[in-house]
This record gives sequence, C-alpha cells and structure tokens, in this order.
Amino acid sequence: MTAVPDATELDGSGRAAQPRQLIVTVYGLYSRTEGGWLSVASLIDLLAAVGVDEPAVRSSISRLKRRGILEAVRRDATAGYELSAEAREILREGDERIFRRDRATPADGWLLAVFSVPETERHKRHLLRTQLARMGFGTAASGVWIAPAHLHGVAAEALTRLGLAGYADLFRADHLAFGDVAAKVRDWWDLDRLDELYTTFLDEHGPALRRWKTRAPEPDGEAFADYVRVLTGWRRMPYLDPGLPAEFLPANWSGIRAADLFFELHARLETPARAYVTTSIGASGREC
Repeated sequence: MTAVPDATELDGSGRAAQPRQLIVTVYGLYSRTEGGWLSVASLIDLLAAVGVDEPAVRSSISRLKRRGILEAVRRDATAGYELSAEAREILREGDERIFRRDRATPADGWLLAVFSVPETERHKRHLLRTQLARMGFGTAASGVWIAPAHLHGVAAEALTRLGLAGYADLFRADHLAFGDVAAKVRDWWDLDRLDELYTTFLDEHGPALRRWKTRAPEPDGEAFADYVRVLTGWRRMPYLDPGLPAEFLPANWSGIRAADLFFELHARLETPARAYVTTSIGASGREC
C-alpha cells in the first residue's frame, strides 16, 4: 500500500479516524461514480456531517494532494479534486478485501511469499516487508511470509505495481506435518493485538448498531456519518486479519462479531447514506 508515500490514508491504519482518512472513505464510496472527482464545496458539506470543520477539510485535502492521492481538477470553473490513478487502483483492490465476508477454510491452503533482496537494495527489502505486512501476511520464518491462499491475486498485483515482483516468489502450499496449525497461526500473526483492535471496533460502533435497530434510517446526515465512521474503522481490519480460517482462531473470536456488526450496519446504512450524498452533492453544485 505504499504506492503513495503514506498509505495510512488508504488503509485506515491510524488508531483513530483522522479527517484525511474520512475523506478517503468518502472518495472511495462516492467519487468513483463521478469519475473520481468531488468539488471542494461538496467535501466540506459532507465532512461537516461527520463533525469535521472546513479548515480541517482543506488542510487534509492539501496533505492528500502532496501524498499523490488527490489531484486538483477544475470542472466548469468549480474547484475540486479527483483520485489519482494509483489511488483508484489501490481502492479497487481494497473493495475486494473490505466487502469480502467469507473466511478462508483449511482446505484452501496457504500462500507463501519468499523473497531475496541484494544488500545494496536494502530499502526494497524494507518495502517488501512493509507491503506484505499491510496485505495481511504473517511471518512463518525468516524471509518466508504466509497468508491464506485467496490473497495470491492481490499480492501478485501489488508487488508488480510496486516494481517488487523481481525480488519475490509466490507459492501455493499445504501444511502437511509437524505441529498444531492453530498454535502456529498464533505465532505467525499477533492474534492478541487483533483481538484488542476488534474489541475496540465493537465498543466504538456497537452503539450505532443498537440505535439503528430501533428505527429505520432516513437519507440524512446521521445515517451518512455513521456509515462513513464504521467503514473507516473497518477498512484496516481485513488487512490485519486476512480472513484466517475460523478453525484456527480462538473460540468466540471477536473478529466474527466485529464482522457481523460491520455488515449489518452496511446493510442498513449504505442506501440512505448514498441518497444523502446524492442530495448533498446536488445542493453543493447549485450553490457553486
């Protein structure tokens, strides 16, 4: 995810949602139907519903522009920004992860990434490790990274895009003998840390689900704000937990409950949130 200098805006990996991450969520959800472009006025109006004031929006837009995520484009004399081609590609890949509900199964097997980088190109070794970690790979041994097999396409595309394919090999593999796989999974991934993150996600967004269970959401700013917040909070989780088989996870794994919460809020809020955006963008366009 470092196709841009700082990928935290794209993978949502900050501890708390920052304005720039909320902006990327809005772009990822809504701008691509508009050719990747939104006016500055529309962004200010939409982010106000999420509690972000105009100076913070403008400051965050400037940072995203410097990072190569947004590009300034005027349409009919209206100031706005669109996603860079590279950012659109990263967000397209992200869609496949974020909205994937199914977990891997033991029968699916594993994907192994093995790489070798000359000492003279140590920066690429660091970049490889960073990218594999951000894609959800665990560390099986020195220089050997592991992930559920369904990540093979995403991993190959990302490494090719970043010019790293020449330093790595990808293999499909099965665990045939020696040791308990569930115990090894706990070594390969930091499940305790994942559990903390999932628990925090449940604490932060559980109240919204309880609230929307008592009434039907309207196409208003409240539904939009809750949807943007929960998606921004969820966006990083499929990268930290790449859909590990439930059979290898602790009993009552918090990630299952977190996924249930996210997808229920998604089902309830996606349509009214999109309707609100359509109305808001139209109003902003008339005012410009």
